[in-house]
Amino acid sequence: MILLPGGEFLMGTDDAEGFATDAEGPVRAVHVEPFRIDPYAVTNAEFAAFSAATGYVTDAQRLGWSYVFAAFLPGALRKGAPRPERAPWWCGVSGARWDRPEGPGSTVEDRADHPVVHVTWNDADAYCRWAGKRLPTEAEWEYAARGGLDQARYPWGDELEPDGTYMCNIWRGTFPVKNTAADGYRGTAPVHAFAPNGYGLHNAAGNVWEWCADWWSTEKAPAAPPGAPVRNPVGPERGHDKVMRGGSYLCHDSYCNRYRVAARTANTPDSSSGNAGFRCARDA
Repeated sequence: MILLPGGEFLMGTDDAEGFATDAEGPVRAVHVEPFRIDPYAVTNAEFAAFSAATGYVTDAQRLGWSYVFAAFLPGALRKGAPRPERAPWWCGVSGARWDRPEGPGSTVEDRADHPVVHVTWNDADAYCRWAGKRLPTEAEWEYAARGGLDQARYPWGDELEPDGTYMCNIWRGTFPVKNTAADGYRGTAPVHAFAPNGYGLHNAAGNVWEWCADWWSTEKAPAAPPGAPVRNPVGPERGHDKVMRGGSYLCHDSYCNRYRVAARTANTPDSSSGNAGFRCARDA
């Protein structure tokens, strides 16, 4: 794990590209204590070791289905699969789970170093506890993802493709009908793909959404005493959804420009999909 010194940083954004309704702003000074964080998202191989050691049954396994991106499915599975009205590119697939990411007949044997997906917040929390770790708070996640840069748009700077170099795994093309995969990947990429940020974190933008410890809120961020930062914020005491950070391989600036480092979204703790994973943190 990477030991980060903590300290004060500017969290959030007032960027015009941001989503005010997601409470990305206002920019505020935040202090976090030193902590450790994984350089990578948890992989299929690591989750397989957890599953074998504990016999853990994920929420998707228990419920019998999870959401898969429609273009990854053969016609027989797409046909008749339930789709959410607001996001019809997702199909609810019976039998889809972490080790069968596209449903029956699929496997992760060739994706051992890819991030585990189809894991809910509950599943991520269970893994972290087994590993002697925890999920990062939203403030810790953003501090780590910024890599020491002050208010940069991405973990590596302000340009999405500096000098024409692809820095992350996101949707390239026209969403949701054509992905050119110009960055090398249509789905998940290995967790060590692309260059790390200044703190050594890989894929803090794109690839998979990452669960955080906090309950979601869109209320204005808590104010600090004059001249002092907010210290170690942990979000509201209770809620309905959990925070997710970082964007995924399905993010595109036409509808989900949330691979920016300050961007955020949320989902219920028992929700799973083919583009959501997590990385672990631990007290220093």
